[in-house]
Amino acid sequence: MVDELDGSPLLGEVLGDALDKLERFHGKLMDEGEPRGLIGPRDVPIVWERHILNSAAVVPFIREATDGERFKTVADVGSGGGFPGLVAAACLPDHRFTLIEPMERRVEWLAECVDLMGLDNVTIRRARSEEVIADIRRRDVHPYAVVTCRAVAPMTKLSGWTLPLLKPHGRLIALKGRSAQAEIDKAAKEIAKRGGANPRVVEAPVAPGLEPTRVVIVERR
Repeated sequence: MVDELDGSPLLGEVLGDALDKLERFHGKLMDEGEPRGLIGPRDVPIVWERHILNSAAVVPFIREATDGERFKTVADVGSGGGFPGLVAAACLPDHRFTLIEPMERRVEWLAECVDLMGLDNVTIRRARSEEVIADIRRRDVHPYAVVTCRAVAPMTKLSGWTLPLLKPHGRLIALKGRSAQAEIDKAAKEIAKRGGANPRVVEAPVAPGLEPTRVVIVERR
């Protein structure tokens, strides 16, 4: 089976210098993603659009959040198949990414992908978010400038798993679906309780001619 966007000039336009690394990632997803339970059977012909370009939509928001920061650190919570963490890391070689994933088989997949893609700006941490938060509170780990995630949990839960990972004025950038605003409205008290401020939904372009996605942005007080 082939991907509908294979060979499209859109890929180079959107992904730029990261295209070579992401072509390797795409090939591995096409070969192994479905049997290893990382993508569904219906995703196979649209891996570029649904998973890689969709993940890359966070890149401009990460750049904006880390502009002027000395330490451009990003934690990707619940990295799973590598969305958006591996994609963003390929696009942002000057940023340091920590992929936080509790499931062993997914950690193995992520490690294989990091090797295949030649990413030297990625650390993989097999842990739950709460364990990393505990390390930050003990000052064993520095808090992050940015936290990203995709399809991990509704904002009522996600707020507690992500906002405490951020340094003051850091930013949560979460890829979300059509219910994004409703999730923010429902989670308003939890967001505030966890130190979040100014939660908002922003439309994120994916590529010319493709449907945009939505990003929830929350700042840490």
